[in-house]
Amino acid sequence: MLTLIIGNKNLSSWSLRPWLVLKHFGLPFQEVKLPLDTPEFQRDIVKYSPTRRVPLLIDGELKIWDSLAIAEYLNEQVQGRAWPSDPIARALARAVSAEMHSGFAALRTNWPMKAIGTAIVPLPPQGVDDVNRVQQLWHEQRSQYAQRGPWLFGEYSIADAMYAPVALRFRHYGARFASPIVEAYQQQLIQDPHMQEWIAESQVEVDTRFGT
Repeated sequence: MLTLIIGNKNLSSWSLRPWLVLKHFGLPFQEVKLPLDTPEFQRDIVKYSPTRRVPLLIDGELKIWDSLAIAEYLNEQVQGRAWPSDPIARALARAVSAEMHSGFAALRTNWPMKAIGTAIVPLPPQGVDDVNRVQQLWHEQRSQYAQRGPWLFGEYSIADAMYAPVALRFRHYGARFASPIVEAYQQQLIQDPHMQEWIAESQVEVDTRFGT
C-alpha cells in the first residue's frame, strides 16, 4: 500500500497534485495529513521526510519527495498512462508541467492556494504576468486538443494535476478569464469529482480550525 504524507487540504497546493494523480489513476493509498505551521508538524514530519516538507510518497522502503518526482513515479506504476500517449502532446505536457513546477513565483506568493472561501488581493505586475501566462497555456492546449477530451491535452494527465491548484487560486481570488475556453477549463478542474472531494474535506478542516 502506498502512503502519501500531505499537509492541510485547504492550503497545501503541492500535496493536492500527487493526490489527484493517485485518485485519477486508481492507485490505492493511505493518507497521512499533518497540520502545516504547527508544533505537531515539526514534531511529526521528521518521521517521514528528509526535507521536512510535504508531500512525500512512501512505497515500502522507498521515500519520494517533490510533487513532480512523485507524479513521475506514479506514472511508471500505471505503465505510462499518466502522460498523454501521443509523443508531441506528451512532450508539451511535460513542458507545461515543468513550467508550473519551477515558475509562477509571484502568482504563488501573492495568491496562496485556499481551497474554499473568497478574497480580494491585488496582484503586482509580475503576478498579473503569471496569470496571463497560465491562461495563455490553457488556451493554447485546449484549443489544440479539444477534440480529444475535456482536459488540458484531452485525456486526464499529470499536467491537469499540476494546474489544479491554480484553478482553486483563480476561484478564491476572483481571476478574470481571457476567454471562454480558459474559463471552461478552470471549471473542468474545479468540478472534477476528486477535486470536489478535496474541497469538501478542506471545508471540514476549516470548520474544525485545522486548515484556516
